[in-house]
Amino acid sequence: MGNQADKKFTWVIKKFSSFAYRSEIYSDIFVAGGCKWRLLAFPKGNNSDFMCSYFSLYLFVPNSESLPSGWSRHAKFSFTMVNQIPEGLSQLREAEYWFDQENTIMGFQYMFRLAEFKGSDKGLLVNGEVKIVAEVDVLEVIGTLDVPPEKPKSIDINGFQVPSSQVESVYSLVNAYSTLRFVRKARINYDWLEKKLKETGKTRLQEIEQELKDLRVKCADMEALLEFLR
Repeated sequence: MGNQADKKFTWVIKKFSSFAYRSEIYSDIFVAGGCKWRLLAFPKGNNSDFMCSYFSLYLFVPNSESLPSGWSRHAKFSFTMVNQIPEGLSQLREAEYWFDQENTIMGFQYMFRLAEFKGSDKGLLVNGEVKIVAEVDVLEVIGTLDVPPEKPKSIDINGFQVPSSQVESVYSLVNAYSTLRFVRKARINYDWLEKKLKETGKTRLQEIEQELKDLRVKCADMEALLEFLR
């Protein structure tokens, strides 16, 4: 059995001492980084008589046969043998690996020496149970995820938690309000511009009127000159 939280998966192996050499046991399937994973353990080793003195532990892809051709996933993972005595020292092993169709499993044959489990002061084997915490950080996935990311039930918009189903409507209202504020500000600028244009136009009209007056004076002077020449 196991408990899952975020990237971590906790697996408790019960009746640990009862397993025979090369006995293999599997954890429940868990999800990390949108991918399904599973742990495989050999409580008394899995290779030779020499390996009987070691606990072996692996991470593998449980649904590799059903994945599309060309899949691969890059993951950094760690296994922690939890010391169940307060302030006791736990044991950690780490690895980084590319999993694909040809390489679906990775771990440690020499995860932990069985002799270290003996003794009540060790804290790694308590009441016949061994506790393992696996942490899987998926760095890259080629192909589709096993479990698509869930949409959040609510989204924060300007400090308000809005149900996901209503987000589009709320954004429409927010955009409409923003547009209204812009129009209002633009109207103020337009009034200012209109006033400036009127002031400029009035000044220009005054200049034109003065130019016409000057022209009339010049015309009168020309007419007087023509009369004199006659």
